[in-house]
Amino acid sequence: MASNYVIKENKTMKLKNIILSVLMLALVSTSCSDQMNYQEYNDYDKDFVTLNFGNVGGLMTTIYLDIDTDFGNFDGALLGSATDESQYAYSGNQIEDFYNGAWSPTNAKSSTWGSSYRGIANCNLFLEEFTDLTFPELQLNSDYPQQMFRYNNYKWEVRFLRAYFYFNLVRQYGDVPFTDRLLTAEETNELERRPAQEIFDFIINECDAVKDEIIADYRNLGDMALPAEPAETGRVDRLTVLALKARTALYAASPLFNKDNNQELWYRAAKANKELLDAAENAKMKLLPDYAELWSRDNYADVSEIIFGRRANRTTNTLEANNFPIGLEGTKGGNCPTQTLVDAYEMQATGLRPDETGSGYDPANPYEGRDPRFELTIAKNGDEKWPNWNSTPLQTYQGGINGEPKDGGTPTSYYLKKYLQAAVDTRPSTSNAFYHTWITYRLGEFYLNYAEAVFRYLGTPYATSSEFPMSAAEAASQTRNRVKMPGIPMGLSNDAFWDKYKNERMVELAFEGHRFWDVRRWKEADKHFKSIDQMKITQNSDGSFNYERKTVNRLWDDKMYFFPIPQSEIRKNPNLTQNPGWDKYLN
Repeated sequence: MASNYVIKENKTMKLKNIILSVLMLALVSTSCSDQMNYQEYNDYDKDFVTLNFGNVGGLMTTIYLDIDTDFGNFDGALLGSATDESQYAYSGNQIEDFYNGAWSPTNAKSSTWGSSYRGIANCNLFLEEFTDLTFPELQLNSDYPQQMFRYNNYKWEVRFLRAYFYFNLVRQYGDVPFTDRLLTAEETNELERRPAQEIFDFIINECDAVKDEIIADYRNLGDMALPAEPAETGRVDRLTVLALKARTALYAASPLFNKDNNQELWYRAAKANKELLDAAENAKMKLLPDYAELWSRDNYADVSEIIFGRRANRTTNTLEANNFPIGLEGTKGGNCPTQTLVDAYEMQATGLRPDETGSGYDPANPYEGRDPRFELTIAKNGDEKWPNWNSTPLQTYQGGINGEPKDGGTPTSYYLKKYLQAAVDTRPSTSNAFYHTWITYRLGEFYLNYAEAVFRYLGTPYATSSEFPMSAAEAASQTRNRVKMPGIPMGLSNDAFWDKYKNERMVELAFEGHRFWDVRRWKEADKHFKSIDQMKITQNSDGSFNYERKTVNRLWDDKMYFFPIPQSEIRKNPNLTQNPGWDKYLN
């Protein structure tokens, strides 16, 4: 853990300087939600922070800013382009390091290490320095009770956020250094790595401690609502806490971390995900009827399915500029869905993949009759009005307006739709921009999480019990029912159900940041990450098309199940060991 994230006062580091560095981040960053309205700062010592509610709230906003998103974290490339979901259109992008052999402890892709430990340090700072304040000079203010209500909730938000940062670290590195208090630089650089299961236990225990204390619903605060202030739907609430607990329990039970297939861990995961689903049902949440509403410009205002999301600034249209098809004004092409992903979209009439016998797939019309989520997620050859100001049907075939060999032309014959706003205009003369919300937790994920956990615990896809009355097959059918796809059929073997489940998860959660981690926690990267398939389309003289599949190999080594610990951190801390397989890089 880097010493520059240590924030305890000592003879070389004063708390005032720490708060200065923490709050400067709030000045140059946007809030995680347009519904989190806090003041900016021009003085940075502890006395100033504790001067009023808004100043303490600003420190909270700073902590929220370290919640992760992925709108193109690798110079425009999504993490999905390090998986079989997509391929980045430009060679030489740093996303290729994940599969071309350039990944190493000296090229460690370590932004999560830095942002998570910074977030943890800020959480520990808050819990030790800024709780139990009373703001006596503000007691005569008319909104004092409402502001104190929010302030007293901050400690529960912070405990959740600290647990959230630890989850991201364990997911990425396995065993990691742990502290729940402020440390000196010397103490930090003596920490040893703690077992991943211990930290998973800590996260789950923290969620249990917080879930009944934190505000349950910011839309229903009664007398504690601030006058003329909208509900702060961008904040952590009880369902968010239950979501972290449920996801953590699933990861802890998964093969990457549960090497002995301990059934008690699967039981805990099934219980945690059922707890979340029951709480969501009590809150009258449901799957949105339109799959594309999940990433609409106003999705933050509709909490029917989205449990928590981080709001992104609307002042830029970078996401669209990086991913709208090449050949349009102001666009780059960017992250191009693979034929591997396209193959996962089943035929709607039969519920079978195109490569399954009896599916009804027509090779001459390869996109007809597919799962409706295909059209909403992926732009294909011939699509019209993508984006909606483009008057020319897409030509993703070889030599087409939007195809190879143009620089940035899609190497797979597809472009991305999901998360992009069709109304965003990248043309300089008419450019505009809209908000985007990164989906951190949503209800659809937890139906699938529950399905996986209860399948592993009860042993078959159709088994139920008094404690788990919904079977794995029924749960995994929920996201399919939304788009009028056939449910999981009866009579599948365990192996066939597992394949069906993985396929459904790939389709439903495409480009939401799950695939990179799911394949790792299943320990199935050798099946999925050693190659991708592209589609090469050529146009015939009569206007018809030929479709030729091309397989592109990628490098996979089992050491890649976990990230390398940044070598710079190991040099600081003699007690910090490297992850297996990456040791050869140590000096």
